[in-house]
Amino acid sequence: MPDAPSRFDGSLPVVGILGGMGPAATADFYTKLVAATPGDRDQDHLRTVIWSDPSVPDRTAALLGTGPDPTPWLLRGGLVLRAAGASLIAIPCNTAHAFVPRLAGAVGVPIVHMIGEVAIHLASRRPRVRTAGLLATTGTVHAGLYQNWLGRHGIRTLLPPDDAQQAQVMAAIRAVKAGPSLAVRGGASDALAAAAAGLVARGAQAVVAGCTEIPLGLSADRVGVPLVDPAVVLARALVRHAAGRLPPPPAARGVSAGIPYEP
Repeated sequence: MPDAPSRFDGSLPVVGILGGMGPAATADFYTKLVAATPGDRDQDHLRTVIWSDPSVPDRTAALLGTGPDPTPWLLRGGLVLRAAGASLIAIPCNTAHAFVPRLAGAVGVPIVHMIGEVAIHLASRRPRVRTAGLLATTGTVHAGLYQNWLGRHGIRTLLPPDDAQQAQVMAAIRAVKAGPSLAVRGGASDALAAAAAGLVARGAQAVVAGCTEIPLGLSADRVGVPLVDPAVVLARALVRHAAGRLPPPPAARGVSAGIPYEP
């Protein structure tokens, strides 16, 4: 039987997950990271540190000016992950990416940018996606995160009407946060499917599940076009980064597939 290592091997990548937004979505993301990792032994998987802090203030409320800035909580979590040895950080919360420009330099560990990875993923699909629908929190929509990133790749973003955004999308997200299984039985899945159908009817060639709670309440078979799960896209990108198949991101800036993003 091999001896246990006498000291930590810093040459191997360590993925840090800055989570808790929400807890169920964080657990779901780790499951997706495991599924995205090739291998048939425990030892083939990535070393991972998870910091799940559900006390992070509501990101949408902060972006709409009705709640506190979550940056100090996110920064604290990033520093905890750095101290634990993380060499890459993933944030499985779409809305939290509005605050990444304030974090990247302060944390000093590369942050793989989920929304940028989704933009690259959509741009690489064939047949080409020129119009994508977005189901996301009002904070993500308000911050223009997907609109900006998809626009860089020539992809137009379709949004639900304001009434559907509140009555269908946000109501369903809150229901999933309260309990994914209860949310499905309580109509959250139907509400999200209806919102997605409205986007498809207006010309969406793919729908982005732009909140990590949405895939917990909406299955791909309920959408008439490809349903893109950013958590899956991020998990696959982390595996590629860890395997050295993408350029290592600079520690002082956030990246998406080696592309520095602009604060």
